[in-house]
Amino acid sequence: MKLRVGHGYDVHRFGPGDHVVLAGVRVPHSAGVIAHSDGDVLIHALCDALFGAAALGDIGRHFPDTDPRYRGADSRILLRRAMALLHAQRWDLVNADLTLIAEAPRVAPHQCAMIANLCSDLGVDEDRINIKATTTEGLGFAGRREGIACHAVVLIAERTSP
Repeated sequence: MKLRVGHGYDVHRFGPGDHVVLAGVRVPHSAGVIAHSDGDVLIHALCDALFGAAALGDIGRHFPDTDPRYRGADSRILLRRAMALLHAQRWDLVNADLTLIAEAPRVAPHQCAMIANLCSDLGVDEDRINIKATTTEGLGFAGRREGIACHAVVLIAERTSP
């Protein structure tokens, strides 16, 4: 069985607004994010990890921020398209581990809904997706509450049967 690992990272600066979108869930917050699409750092990092594992480039190659079709785009649609590209190359997701980096908002109250959305979009069971959050103890841009970031790591396996 062929296995591949991919890593993705995304960051968005905070700006005007009253919520952030994380894994397709609208999470109340004192700010929004500045982004071309909906600014979902979890999904953007996950897409990059999937593309990287399958050697398919990155999210900017497939969904460029210079393309007006993606202005305000729902990142869940992009994730489903990314997964379809992997399936077309005969890759399946084994698991994904995502780490949100921010002082706020707190994600624990929304974690189950976030995992459910990702599982639905990826076509996998809930035991294959993990989301956790950490702060930077006040250090760096995240610590100064200037933005939010996410790291994603995935394992994919080549499909051996149709």
